[in-house]
Amino acid sequence: MVVKTKKILVPLDGSKNSLRGLDMAIHLARQSHGTIVALSVKTVPGIYALHPLGFLDFNNMKEVKKILDSAKTKAAKKGIQLIGKSIAGDPGYDIAKFANNSKNKIDLVVIGARGMGSAKEIFLGSTSNYVLHKSKKPVLIVK
Repeated sequence: MVVKTKKILVPLDGSKNSLRGLDMAIHLARQSHGTIVALSVKTVPGIYALHPLGFLDFNNMKEVKKILDSAKTKAAKKGIQLIGKSIAGDPGYDIAKFANNSKNKIDLVVIGARGMGSAKEIFLGSTSNYVLHKSKKPVLIVK
């Protein structure tokens, strides 16, 4: 069976592991002539998510833009198209939801084993663990 990996989702948070995930996604996209969707999810504390002002810290949004712009440049150097998207919410839930949404046409999720999460889990980060179990698409975890 030939699996066409045309659209690869890479969650990015700026951590070394997420950038290793990006490198792997670029490598795979080159082989399959695919494109990459880089998704940055800015964690919104639950109580503030309902706040009428939205509680988005725009300094952090600049940081997210910087992460996505540098990912775009890195992919372009290898001849790969990368589309950057940033959303605010819960990283694990929103990454899995994005991957599972048929409108996004994601074929594969490539995620770093651990990101910027505050607790260093022994084996897998909570976000990658959540995505691994909730994604209906194949997930490649990069260490």
